Amino acid sequence: MVIALVWLALVLLVAEGMRLRQVEPEWVRKFVHIAVGNIILLAWGFNFPLAFCLAFCIPFMGLTLLSYRLPLLQSINGVGRRSLGTFYYALSFTLLIGIFWSLSRPEFAVLGILVMTWGDALAAIVGQRWGTHGYRAAGVYKTWEGSLVMALVSAGVSLAVLSVSLGFSWGLVAVALGIGAVACGLEVFSQGGIDNLTVPLGSAVLAWLWVGPGF
Repeated sequence: MVIALVWLALVLLVAEGMRLRQVEPEWVRKFVHIAVGNIILLAWGFNFPLAFCLAFCIPFMGLTLLSYRLPLLQSINGVGRRSLGTFYYALSFTLLIGIFWSLSRPEFAVLGILVMTWGDALAAIVGQRWGTHGYRAAGVYKTWEGSLVMALVSAGVSLAVLSVSLGFSWGLVAVALGIGAVACGLEVFSQGGIDNLTVPLGSAVLAWLWVGPGF
């Protein structure tokens, strides 16, 4: 379990170094978004107990809330940011681990968190860098390129996690594509950073409903 704390410390250290070197803030946030999200693989692979996971997640939630008022986690968000996305990110970790670790089905928490970690981050990067075909959804500008990446990456992540847990089947491919489509829709219509909550929870619960009880 020490490895998780070391990983987190290294991520924050690298992110702070990037900030001090004046790397574009959005790139720093995306780095942290992905690197911290991948800690769920350590928790799953090393079978961290629920109590340890919650002891990690709950203080993290409190720290993210404090960071909106105090000069904390500056590499992730600045003081006074209007979006609560960082808090929703920590909250989704706490809820998914609390639910699916308790059910002894941690793979669904892993799926939801990795969909948020990789799908949302890569969609934003592709959309901002290479998106040329825009559209508006709920008053927010999006790109078709970013949305396509969101759907495909979410489907790929879902298929990988479910295949490791359940074994590959063509039925899982259909399930993964469905999760990718739903995750994309949730990301498109979620505003104010709440996609960091709706996307992982929606993806994990949908996967559980489709294959969890009796697949």
